[in-house]
Amino acid sequence: MAATNYHKQMKAIIAEIEERGDRPSLLLHACCAPCASHELTFLPDTFDVTVYYYNPNITDAEEREKRFAELRRLIDEMCPSVGLSEGEADTDRFLSLAKGLETAPEGGMRCAKCFALRLEETARRAAEEGYDYFATTLTLSPLKNPMLLNEIGEKMAAKYGVKYLPSDFKKEGGYQHSIELSKQYDLYRQNYCGCPFSKKAFSIIRN
Repeated sequence: MAATNYHKQMKAIIAEIEERGDRPSLLLHACCAPCASHELTFLPDTFDVTVYYYNPNITDAEEREKRFAELRRLIDEMCPSVGLSEGEADTDRFLSLAKGLETAPEGGMRCAKCFALRLEETARRAAEEGYDYFATTLTLSPLKNPMLLNEIGEKMAAKYGVKYLPSDFKKEGGYQHSIELSKQYDLYRQNYCGCPFSKKAFSIIRN
């Protein structure tokens, strides 16, 4: 069975929207400025976008604030018409779900629970505030499983009654484009996902 092409699905949805002449609203979950940069070059052409920074996995307050500040700067410089919203820190929620999974491998069960936490909160907020769609920039990363992320997104869409925009943003050079934009805007590019466990894993690999 062929793998689902989420990038193709997204393009088809966008084409249909543009053919109708609609301009729906989109709540775009973002983990950092580099991961949002590529998407912000084209999604605002079709949607009224608000970027939603909700990342309780980033338990280091200084790191969390630094990433949010870079995201705000990128939006101000690249696309000031795009909205920006910051969710609660919610680090206790993340640490609670990670309990017992501290040594799980990157990309394993701990990460799946973390994705679900972030996407569920995005879907809940999108439904509560009347957005037409929600999506996540997490599919830009070549280290994250797009099938898992999209399956979670679709599940949360059904749970909260709001449409999910499928994606695999790294396709068609999306990830490389984000690297180029990071250089262009001199963005802070962190070298780990954000949680203390991924930071520790990266430190072990680096050393």
